[in-house]
Amino acid sequence: MWRHLASNALSFFFVLLLVVAGAVAWGARMYSEPGPLEAGICLRVESGTNFRAVSRNLEAQGAVASGAILRIGADYSQRAGLLKAGSYLVPERASMEEIVEIVTRGGQSTCGTEVVYRIGVNKTVVQVRELDPATSRYVDVAEYDPVTDETPSEYTKVAGEADTRFRVAMAEGTTSWQVVTALNGISTLVGPVLEVPAEGMLAPDSYEFRPGATVASILARMEASQEQILAEAWVERAADLPVSTPQEALVLASIIEKETGVAEERGLVAGVFVNRLNRGIRLQTDPTVIYGITGGEGVLGRGLRQSELQRETPYNTYLIDGLPPTPIANPGRASIEAALNPADTPFIFFVADGTGGHAFADNLADHNKNVAAWRAIEDQQTGN
Repeated sequence: MWRHLASNALSFFFVLLLVVAGAVAWGARMYSEPGPLEAGICLRVESGTNFRAVSRNLEAQGAVASGAILRIGADYSQRAGLLKAGSYLVPERASMEEIVEIVTRGGQSTCGTEVVYRIGVNKTVVQVRELDPATSRYVDVAEYDPVTDETPSEYTKVAGEADTRFRVAMAEGTTSWQVVTALNGISTLVGPVLEVPAEGMLAPDSYEFRPGATVASILARMEASQEQILAEAWVERAADLPVSTPQEALVLASIIEKETGVAEERGLVAGVFVNRLNRGIRLQTDPTVIYGITGGEGVLGRGLRQSELQRETPYNTYLIDGLPPTPIANPGRASIEAALNPADTPFIFFVADGTGGHAFADNLADHNKNVAAWRAIEDQQTGN
């Protein structure tokens, strides 16, 4: 009898063990396999919350089939105590394992609202943008000029939220004075800077920051990035260039940056300037003359006068030989690379063609025809 009872007990425990093992295997499979989410969502994790509340939120949004398995998995992987507040993009079909990784790895929020301070050549604008999790694209909620417009409520509402992301987007061709002036005017940065960094030594790019960061820290990142870009491009430079130092390359790159906004033209424009420098022909470019007038502080806002074209300044390339003494703006990576690896071209002239690009020529007669065509377009545009 006792032997029979012992045999039954062993059988029961063996069956129970199989059931438990099967349940564990089923739970592990559910934890790691693609989830039920049909479109991405933005999951907000409030400060001080726990995995139970997060799992209920995910269940309610149809992102997980079982909040209990999510919590068990987080406990088993020892990540339950690593939950980070913020807003996170949970992609479609994300597994519970992937979701736990997303909400515990830390760093900046990956969805929700972002504020972008766009420093442009003509003005700075502030954008408030919201990520659409279904398309992973940001949608503009508000945009305003911080100098002339009132601060919209959309900005005020999100500026103080812990999961709002902030970044500065600096455009190619801005001057160092414009960048410093814009950064000093950003209310979420502290410590205004009085000394303007050297012209050309700030890399146009996007820089994410947290509220309370200093203006100097943003500028330092911009300078470090430009130094690296210039150093890398200098190593890969072509032979027989009319520039002997990285600084001279930066000067040439800044002129290329100001002469064309068409990406495909940068190499050609660089080739024209290199040809002119190699042949001892003056550059004769308007942007350098303008910089000699403004010093990079603001936009001229009108065409050049004949008297200004004849005024002697270190930047008037109609009157001086070679390059001006400093860059005239902050060039981007593409213009720096074009300056150091220009297109092999016979062209020594170019003029606007009315399409946003330029007409190029290798002789004065053809150039004069291109200029005449451009003048006719200008007259048509002004109604003359």
